[in-house]
Amino acid sequence: MFLGMGTVFVFLTLLVFVTSFMSSLIQKYLPETSPEVLPTATALLSSGKNNPALLAVISAAIHAHRSSNRSNNRPSKNKLT
Repeated sequence: MFLGMGTVFVFLTLLVFVTSFMSSLIQKYLPETSPEVLPTATALLSSGKNNPALLAVISAAIHAHRSSNRSNNRPSKNKLT
């Protein structure tokens, strides 16, 4: 019984050390790069600059969504539409 428990303990200990070693190697040779931060639509609209192309895209998307919902002939749960 102790031989089996000892074998499992040694295997798990070895597994922890090997995993930690592999993690340190990956962090050393393949450092994580920070992603490029792009401005969001909310940030563009709240900056005070009205971008006509962005407003056109947003209004077209809203129109397409609303027209596709009307064509389904389902009662709308939203009372605003």
